[in-house]
Amino acid sequence: MARTYYFPPVVIMEPGAIELIAPEIKRMNVKKALVVTDKVLVEAGIVQDVLNVLDGAKVPYALFSDVKPNPTVTNVNAGLQALQENECDFVVSIGGGSPQDTAKGIAILATNPGDLRDYEGVGKTANKSLPIVAINTTAGTASEATINYVITDEERKLKMVIVDPNCLATVAVNDPVLMLKMPKSLTAATGMDALTHAIEGYTTAGASRFTDLFNLEAIKAISSSLRQAVEDGDDLDARDVMAYGQFVTGMGFSNGGLGIVHSMAHQLGGFYDLPHGVCNAILLPYVTAFNADAVGDRLKDVAQAMGVDTSRREPKEINIMAIDAIKKLSKDVGIPAGLKEIGVKEEDFSELADLALADICTGGNPKCPTKEDVIAIYKAAF
Repeated sequence: MARTYYFPPVVIMEPGAIELIAPEIKRMNVKKALVVTDKVLVEAGIVQDVLNVLDGAKVPYALFSDVKPNPTVTNVNAGLQALQENECDFVVSIGGGSPQDTAKGIAILATNPGDLRDYEGVGKTANKSLPIVAINTTAGTASEATINYVITDEERKLKMVIVDPNCLATVAVNDPVLMLKMPKSLTAATGMDALTHAIEGYTTAGASRFTDLFNLEAIKAISSSLRQAVEDGDDLDARDVMAYGQFVTGMGFSNGGLGIVHSMAHQLGGFYDLPHGVCNAILLPYVTAFNADAVGDRLKDVAQAMGVDTSRREPKEINIMAIDAIKKLSKDVGIPAGLKEIGVKEEDFSELADLALADICTGGNPKCPTKEDVIAIYKAAF
């Protein structure tokens, strides 16, 4: 069956990448940027590094730095108001998934009428967003590369997943120098988020030969570099490999889909305002175990990509080895052992399961889960 794949038209990567954004902006024939970011990155000086490039190129801009860790519809609307009041005609996003997703929402609403809730789901906008120069600062979500974004609906206490080719960034930038200031906990959480994308993207029902190339490559890159990136945040080589790994899996899962790890993690984030990467990391081995009998030899490929020797082993044993490798990496980088440790309540499992089954990512899972299955996974990960 023929398929359509979506990728950013311009990709700038490797150390020093932000110095190359100015000529790309000039080619876009735009006038003024809304710089979308958060206060943590402003205080860390990372935003100023980018603003210096814009100043040097004489690119006018207004700064919107009120992005929340789990951005909301209200947050996006505030950014849209800032864009309109300052007469900006393109967006420069600086940050990880939260600023990137917020920027997508702002840029989409600038060219499409109505409320962001109108566009929940797949491909519901009519018009391309304003141009976006997406500068990533974490090796995690790959939002700078994808056609997906996630925004919390405060009224329903859930994360809306929006899949829309019209939100794709015009220029995607990964400069590992900007990632050197990331703390250990954030490096670990975002790194495990990226690993979840790669493993789930490789085993999802929507995987193809094309997306497999990206996701397997990402599993190898992340598994080989995440421990070192967490241990020594100033190791530019480790940061570079992590930036590469999270980006290539972004191109993979964006074009193949995900599964119930993300369906379940989205609800935890919307319900308790928890870090998405940590939720993914805790759930990943238990969902992988649930899916093991439905993915053929793919967990063997995952195990080998993570450096596990699977020679002379039976398939069921190999599946266990793959799951154990995921658990070990998660433990080695300091991810909490279970959902209880991060404040999840067992009495909420039934409601969380209902929400997870309604999440768009569930449709990509290789094995169709029931409500009882989802509750059992939450309990196993508790």
